[in-house]
Amino acid sequence: MKTNLINDFLQTPEGIEADKILRSCVHCGFCNATCPTYQLLGDELDGPRGRIYLIKQTLEGKTPSRQTQLHLDRCLTCRNCESTCPSGVNYSQLLNIGRSEINKRVSRSLYQQFLHFSLRKLFLSRFLFSLLLSVGRLFKPLLPSSLQQSIPEKQGKISFQKKPHARKVLLISGCVQPDLKPNIDTAAKIVLDRLNIECIEPPSAGCCGSLSHHLNAEDEAFKIIKTNIDHWYPLVANEQIEAICMTASGCGVAIKEYEQLLKSDGEYAEKAKTISTLYKDPAEIVSAEIKNNKQTSISQLIKDDSSNKNIAFHPPCTLQHGMKLNNLIEPILSDCGFEVKSFKDKHLCCGSAGTYSITQKALSQQLLANKLGHIEKVGTDMIVTANIGCQLHLQSGTDTQVKHWLELLV
Repeated sequence: MKTNLINDFLQTPEGIEADKILRSCVHCGFCNATCPTYQLLGDELDGPRGRIYLIKQTLEGKTPSRQTQLHLDRCLTCRNCESTCPSGVNYSQLLNIGRSEINKRVSRSLYQQFLHFSLRKLFLSRFLFSLLLSVGRLFKPLLPSSLQQSIPEKQGKISFQKKPHARKVLLISGCVQPDLKPNIDTAAKIVLDRLNIECIEPPSAGCCGSLSHHLNAEDEAFKIIKTNIDHWYPLVANEQIEAICMTASGCGVAIKEYEQLLKSDGEYAEKAKTISTLYKDPAEIVSAEIKNNKQTSISQLIKDDSSNKNIAFHPPCTLQHGMKLNNLIEPILSDCGFEVKSFKDKHLCCGSAGTYSITQKALSQQLLANKLGHIEKVGTDMIVTANIGCQLHLQSGTDTQVKHWLELLV
């Protein structure tokens, strides 16, 4: 694709990167075939190719509008297009650059400003989120059914006695999962302990930074990311940590992107690269341990291998398209005695996508209905996934139990 970016912008690191990405696109349109929003809306500007053109026009000097902003807001950042693209276009990075530039030039409505601000303050405050969740659970019977399904019941905590091991991983808890589904991280500790791997938790843990980044608060996002690196890097350097992991793939892919986001930062570039390089999804660790260690067997992972439940595994976009980790979890669950059912359009987003289910509710609900419709057709006892956002979103639309895959092993 030929480009003619504004010269001043072209001299910046973002401009150089955007020009490189734009030139790699051959506008073939293969990406539209797997874009969830294009399939729903049928509008070229609501597919990756159209959004790339909108970004290109903006970076070449055309004045963007709120309609331009809306087309970019409708993108789920599921990165399905990146899995499809034959030219290897780094669409998500270009989208980050495009959104940033357009948001500098286009003001948002007061409602959107208030919504984005409120979401950031709610989810970034452990105290406020925990308080509102407790209130929501208390008054849950009085709420409309649509809201009731969005409030998970309080989990009875499973017990775990930590044991020291020579091998260690840094397990990051995240911002909202400890209150919503604390057993997921406990399950990870139990499974890794059975593999003789100890989980070390940082004294201070919170958001990975993706929430602020997706809600156009870039300065806040970079501050959070740098704070995380300040907390994690000494542990990585001093504790002989072999990997950093989170049980939420949505947060995991964000950590993998620290290197790219801070590569122009003289103080943090190398540290960010170290953090991103060390990151591994729990599925990578478990799968590699089974594959590479002859003394490790599936029986070590599970408490009871007699289960033969029919389950449907929904691979989060952040796992399959963001981190390119496909078909790691399904074999583990199959070997543990579960019958993993395949269903149509597994590659498509469920509509969760962080705060997308709130900021783009109508599209999100359409995608959720499609996903659950395909799952229901194959008949399952349980839906399983690898990301807290997908788990809660799927559960909000079905009575079928939805669990994190690690919870099935304890």
